[in-house]
Amino acid sequence: MNPFLDKNQSVFKKDISCLQYISQGNDRFQHLKNIETVLKAGGNWIQLRMKEMSQKEVLKTAILTKELCSKYKAKLIINDHVKVAKTCNAEGVHLGQEDTGVIEAREILGNHKIIGGTANTLQHCLEHLENGVDYIGLGPLRFTSTKKKLSPILGFSGYQHLMEDYLKRENSVPVIAIGGIALKDIQELKKIGLSGVAVSGLLTHSEHPENEIQQIYDCWGE
Repeated sequence: MNPFLDKNQSVFKKDISCLQYISQGNDRFQHLKNIETVLKAGGNWIQLRMKEMSQKEVLKTAILTKELCSKYKAKLIINDHVKVAKTCNAEGVHLGQEDTGVIEAREILGNHKIIGGTANTLQHCLEHLENGVDYIGLGPLRFTSTKKKLSPILGFSGYQHLMEDYLKRENSVPVIAIGGIALKDIQELKKIGLSGVAVSGLLTHSEHPENEIQQIYDCWGE
């Protein structure tokens, strides 16, 4: 159990968007351009993900992204870099299986910040619940080229079986589907019990991202 979790301040009540945009780009400028396009189109949750870049470059980009998110009243989540999230006053972090541990991140950021964790199995989800995450990114649904070390693909049947067990438990935090998600998938994912989707290419490569964003918001009633 996370010793830094204040039981009088439930982590389960934080506002977790049903649509999380994971940034893409070959450099800082492409990331910022794509992020602002999504924000202008109505996105309210940005995860800055710059896996191949130095922490210094991530911090520079994060500071600029925070300014954009503040302008559009959106949340900024930093992928992996907990200290960057603290320095730029992001709303939180998203942690992969090989990133900083949830308990250590909570100690650094405090209870008021959002911490999400990646999962591929029910055991991953249960560990995240034990450690006090605010949401779980579960996947991948199908193959995606945006992640080099891709976990085993779940598919709809994998989600169905896992979520049946997960939703039986009390105090379950929102589970967000990740990995190769297309617009055609959202109704089925909601039916299975997912609380939203995290997407990247779906919005990055869209000519009219406001259309996809609105359809996803409408699906989950946001």
